[in-house]
Amino acid sequence: MPGNGSLLSRLRLVLTVFFALDGFVFAGWVVRIPDIKQQTHASAGALGLALLGVSAGAVVTMTLTGRLCRRYGSHRVTVVCAVLLSLSVALPPLTHSALALGLVLLAFGAAYGSINVAFNSAAVDLVAALRRPIMPSFHAAFSLGGMVGAGLGGLVAGVLTPTEHLSCLTLVGLLVTGLAAPTLLRHEPPRLPDPEPSPGAPSRADGRNRRLVVVFGLIALCTAYGEGAMADWGALHLRQDLGTSAGVAAAGYSCFALAMTLGRLTGTTLLERLGRTRTVVAGGTTAALGMLAGSLAPSPWAALAGYAVTGLGLANLFPVAVERAGALAGPGGVATASTLGYGGMLLGPPAIGFMAEWLSLSAALTSVAVLAGIAALIGFAVRDAAPG
Repeated sequence: MPGNGSLLSRLRLVLTVFFALDGFVFAGWVVRIPDIKQQTHASAGALGLALLGVSAGAVVTMTLTGRLCRRYGSHRVTVVCAVLLSLSVALPPLTHSALALGLVLLAFGAAYGSINVAFNSAAVDLVAALRRPIMPSFHAAFSLGGMVGAGLGGLVAGVLTPTEHLSCLTLVGLLVTGLAAPTLLRHEPPRLPDPEPSPGAPSRADGRNRRLVVVFGLIALCTAYGEGAMADWGALHLRQDLGTSAGVAAAGYSCFALAMTLGRLTGTTLLERLGRTRTVVAGGTTAALGMLAGSLAPSPWAALAGYAVTGLGLANLFPVAVERAGALAGPGGVATASTLGYGGMLLGPPAIGFMAEWLSLSAALTSVAVLAGIAALIGFAVRDAAPG
């Protein structure tokens, strides 16, 4: 299969579709959270607890999904999880209490976390077969799908009820899955022959690989921490600390997300020219400088520019970390790195909140710069230990 260029191209296209579908469905749910809050009559605190169901469901099932991928193949698991994600996104509007919402979000989060492990595992195999660092292109598709999902969700919010909107997402998800699934189900993930190990080496190599997987997972954690912090606190910093209008504040995360998408679209070219180590080091350093400018800038426009630079810097760190973890340890490596990364996204918003109470919001946001710098240092430290 590694020599079958046409088949590999079709697999790449289909996996790109699943990445985009994941971002599209998730963003469509996110834009209806205010309506669901009103429908369930949940307080801010109760809603926050209910929303933790998404994260909890994802984290709990990621490791299990890695095992399922090893047993049944990442292609089959991707298709099953896409169906579950499409069905579960329709459940939140059917609830009328915060408790019920939290329970259905556990199911939605489990499907969301599982498909992320499954299609990232499939993408790792394809990267190895193509011998090109195309992982950022898949994550760019996720980002683009999210932007389209959020944009369309905003347009239909005044026309469709949450039930109608999310039911449409279910139909779209099932239709896209039905069209894309046959290619994955007909073909096993491409695999390259493993090199012959020397006597006595496997156990040492396995232990070394497990440690490296955790190291790459820490890079993912540092990156996702920044993404979560920017999503929840970036706009508030612009509005509260810099006195901008609501429109300018809302543009803060848009600048960050758009820059991250553009960074991922050019990520393959960047990786081919610089290599993984220099891409991680340069990206982490760029993000650290951008976030320092964004959090300490005296003017809104300088802060917006800092947000954009941060997005460009962080863009390719998570894809590289997950791809390296998967190359070292297969689906289990992807699951470990993804779990650590998702943990960073969970940690970011509350950590920023606590630090903002003790210090200030602008000072708290500098922690994003600190972790981006740590990611760069980690990438440099493992430059000789990591393959590729």
